Amino acid sequence: MTNLIIIFLSIVFVNNFLLSQFLGICSFLGVSNKMSSAVGMSGAVVFVMILAEAVTWPVQQILDKFGIGYLQTVVFILVIAALVQFVEMFMKKFLPSLQKALGIYLPLITTNCAILGATINAITFEYSFAQSMIYSFGAGCGYAVAMIIFAGIREEKMNDLGDAVPAAFRGVPIILVAATIMSLSFMGFTGMFQ
Repeated sequence: MTNLIIIFLSIVFVNNFLLSQFLGICSFLGVSNKMSSAVGMSGAVVFVMILAEAVTWPVQQILDKFGIGYLQTVVFILVIAALVQFVEMFMKKFLPSLQKALGIYLPLITTNCAILGATINAITFEYSFAQSMIYSFGAGCGYAVAMIIFAGIREEKMNDLGDAVPAAFRGVPIILVAATIMSLSFMGFTGMFQ
């Protein structure tokens, strides 16, 4: 049980996909301008990440059994793409406002390297099915923590900066500086969970 807790906490805080491994940055920068879309995207990523892990772990066992593990990346991408289509159809039917708010970023989950990274890492680390599920849930929660904190920063503080930011840093540059500072702050967790 302790091992599962360490896996969860280390992927949420120390090895955070967005702030430490820099996986999934496109959605991090694109959707974090409003809290509502950041929360919605985070929920979709957590859901797809857990579902993808639940499907890809047994698929990897089958690939290994037949000696075709080299097809891992292609098969995982196809599985993730199918799962994202399922989530998009579900949101279109039951959460149309959220689906519209996420816009182009929802289909981008298909190519979100954080989801593919979680599924491949769980196999690479030779986690059991339970450990893989905790790992992917933690990776999704870490993604959500980073997205929500950054959306709060962007909504509350960055919109109020106005003329305080030099002209060369307005727009995307100041967003990247803020993301870098946030990433550096998460480095403070390094060494806590091992």
